[in-house]
Amino acid sequence: MSQSPALVEDEENKALLQEEDGHVDWRQPDITILKASRTTSWHQVARKSVLVLVVLATGLLIRAIWFQHSNDSHPNLTFHESEMRSNGTHDFKRTVLMVSIDGLRADYLDRGLTPHLLAISKKGLRAKSMQPIFPVCLLFAFNLLKYLDDQLDLDFSIHVRSDVSNHWTLMTGLYAESHGIVANNFWDPVSQTEFQYNRVESCWNASWWYGEPVWETAEKAGIRSANLMWQVSLERLASLLFNAIILVRLGPPKTTRGISSTYFVPWKASETDKVPLDNKLDQILRWLDLPLVERPQLILAYEPSLDQAGHKAGPGSALVNATLREVDLFAKNLHDNLEVRNLTDIVDVVFVSDHGMTDTSHPELVYVDDIIGKEGMAAIEHEDGWPAMGFWFNSQSNIPKYLDLLLNASTKNPEKFAVYTHDSMPQKYHFANNERIAPIYVIPSIGYALTTHAEGTDGMIKGNHGYDNHELSMHAMFIAHGPFSKVVKDLHQERKRLVTRAKGWHSTAEDTYIMDRFQNVEIYNLIVKLLGISETAANTNGTRGFWDTYL
Repeated sequence: MSQSPALVEDEENKALLQEEDGHVDWRQPDITILKASRTTSWHQVARKSVLVLVVLATGLLIRAIWFQHSNDSHPNLTFHESEMRSNGTHDFKRTVLMVSIDGLRADYLDRGLTPHLLAISKKGLRAKSMQPIFPVCLLFAFNLLKYLDDQLDLDFSIHVRSDVSNHWTLMTGLYAESHGIVANNFWDPVSQTEFQYNRVESCWNASWWYGEPVWETAEKAGIRSANLMWQVSLERLASLLFNAIILVRLGPPKTTRGISSTYFVPWKASETDKVPLDNKLDQILRWLDLPLVERPQLILAYEPSLDQAGHKAGPGSALVNATLREVDLFAKNLHDNLEVRNLTDIVDVVFVSDHGMTDTSHPELVYVDDIIGKEGMAAIEHEDGWPAMGFWFNSQSNIPKYLDLLLNASTKNPEKFAVYTHDSMPQKYHFANNERIAPIYVIPSIGYALTTHAEGTDGMIKGNHGYDNHELSMHAMFIAHGPFSKVVKDLHQERKRLVTRAKGWHSTAEDTYIMDRFQNVEIYNLIVKLLGISETAANTNGTRGFWDTYL
């Protein structure tokens, strides 16, 4: 009777243990036992490995569910369409309030003069800084004011200023080369016309303004929006005999698609006073106190006083510090009124600025006419922007000659200014791919100012922006508080527990959550995300998924 292969193998294994005399050496382990032990051990390892994998997979699944729950638990991300949240007395839909404080340089918050903004940021979060787009434009109403002064014998001490390009970026999420507002005044070679911020035919002509502002996105989604003096351009002149009030607004009253804000209060500036911050606060609260069917869910407010103080007296001045305190008090009063209404866990409040400010009280002057000569100056047909300047030379002139002169001067004095064409413009500026951008751009370094001998120091001011947007003194601030910031903190705490803290944000010893620096082209996507309308948002230059790190 033949043995099975298994028995044969066992017999062979036993034979390997026998000595020559046929005795078995029992000091050696039984191969059968060893084999069984190895088999059992392998099965145990396999079972343990499977168990570990199951535990890990379960943990990852639980974590994913927790993160998804955290994302879904954001009050402004949970209710859809007609769903509401109550403050105890009234129902509210998802609501976002964004306040632009023009000219609030990021490091102004480190001066010890803004305890209330810092307190709000401690309850919420802030960024190290927010990078504006290039160019960080400067807007002057010199021509308008000079006309009024000449014709009406009025003495204007306040100039209307704003960074048109960056405010439009905050609205659209686009770089200047994409949204088309490449300076406050610029030449368009296609239409053969000049855009001028202080002319109705420019500012009210929607064809100049590319991109979709966030209030248009909201209105298209059936969300009411309110615009409180958000930005600046000429609308109309009124009450010239009473404080010479100028009513102005930035952008067309309607977009190219015929959409406008539900509520709009035009920007105002006067010789003796601006609209008090308390009045602006009252208007914001009136909108929040409206009946549900009339209440805006997106409120945009603008305050220019800090920028004006910076231009007039310089960023290190007592005037700037005093104005900074006033702005800080406004932030406190706004937050207190939201608390009284039990809205701090319902309304997302976002404080931003459009740019920073640098001292220009004693700049070193760079005379352009010394570089290209009188002939070159005469060949300039159009001049865009300031302090960075774009040159359009007459097509019949010797353009290569003037470009070489500018480039050679820049090479000899690289610390003073740089010269670029569309082809050589650094990618970091995102300022080349638009026909409205001047063929030759001269960008001065901080501490320098472009001028001519004829102009000299005319128009020079003690504080300015418009320089390289990577300079920290040009950077803006970002502070947020509300349901949005609560989600960020919850995610941060969970990631700390899981030792998987995300790169790009951290907390300080004072428990203030500080994001890394980011570009202001990301703001549009934040607002539409908080409003729950990301699916219908316009295309932007923002980073896809940028806010997924935080929400």
